[in-house]
Amino acid sequence: MTVREIRRFRQDPLRFLEDFADRSPTDVFRLPWDAWCVRDTDLSLKVLRDPLFHSGMPSFFGGLLPSRPAQMELGRAVRHVVRTHIPVYRNSVARAVAELPNVSAWPQSGLTLVHRSTAELLLHPDSSPALRQLLVRFVKGGLIRSPHLRGRLRAEALRPKLVAAVTEHIAERRATGVRADAPRDVLDAVIGACPEEVTDRTVARLYLLLVVSIVGPTGYAVAWSVLLACLHHPPGSSWPWPADWIAREAARHRPVTWMVGRSVPHPAEYGGIPFQSGATLSVSPYLLHHDKDRWGDPEHFRPERWDEPAEHRGPYLPFSAGPFTCSGAAVAQALVTEAVAALNAAGPLSVRGGDMRPVVTDGAVPRTFELQRVPTR
Repeated sequence: MTVREIRRFRQDPLRFLEDFADRSPTDVFRLPWDAWCVRDTDLSLKVLRDPLFHSGMPSFFGGLLPSRPAQMELGRAVRHVVRTHIPVYRNSVARAVAELPNVSAWPQSGLTLVHRSTAELLLHPDSSPALRQLLVRFVKGGLIRSPHLRGRLRAEALRPKLVAAVTEHIAERRATGVRADAPRDVLDAVIGACPEEVTDRTVARLYLLLVVSIVGPTGYAVAWSVLLACLHHPPGSSWPWPADWIAREAARHRPVTWMVGRSVPHPAEYGGIPFQSGATLSVSPYLLHHDKDRWGDPEHFRPERWDEPAEHRGPYLPFSAGPFTCSGAAVAQALVTEAVAALNAAGPLSVRGGDMRPVVTDGAVPRTFELQRVPTR
């Protein structure tokens, strides 16, 4: 990317993407960072569901597990333990919302809120206090690659310590035995689902990957929901929409996963363009969620659209689509909705410094804003 393109991308990443898509004469266009993106909605859905494009191992686990069945087993185990924890999470998130200060800094407060509400799910209270504190520091780091050098350096300094501490704790749990059919927390679920030949350190890396995937997207999705609801409703009264509508519309309007891409596994042609194996081809949920031919008023945040007939809505894939759709999509949606409901129940809210342009690194996350409780008369 040129210096000018970098500046434009940082200023407004989503507009930058839309400009490239609008200028493209073909259904697939080249991005400045040496990757390709599908512009056409029908072709995007075809790519996402194409067995050839999705042949081989998914990239989420980064080769940490030996086979696709092992990956699926781990996904099922973690999804089950999170789902069974939702009633506890509902009460925990209500308490965490009540403990928020009258003025809180977001989106970091969204991560903190979700982590406090899932702390015992992620790591049982009987676990080492030092390890639990390291996990708190890890969440405070933002969970995604920071756009600032100082933030990246802090995260890089903490990660080896955390991996080492989790590895030691896993060795202790494995030595005493873990019941795969009755996990106490996500770590138990990961240990129980991993084949015995998977090393303690690899299990630790898998566990931290799942912590990031649970707390990060959920916390940032809650932050987008809060920001967009406040920006589109006058302060002084609670939001007029059900929490589920707000969460779904926020995930449509500003999906945290704004781009889904992978290396083309075999030579293939998409949109009339030949691709060799190894080329990066992406589909943008953001572009699909803003297709004017599929969505009415896609540029407007309208939670009420989720009360309209389904045929009035276009493709919705905040958790991707096809063979590698996020297996925890329904659970993640439930976690976000419960947090949004708790915030709405806490009383009127307003934001200061809100900006709908995201910061994009590993995901599209809100820029810093303040959430304020509005005094009721």
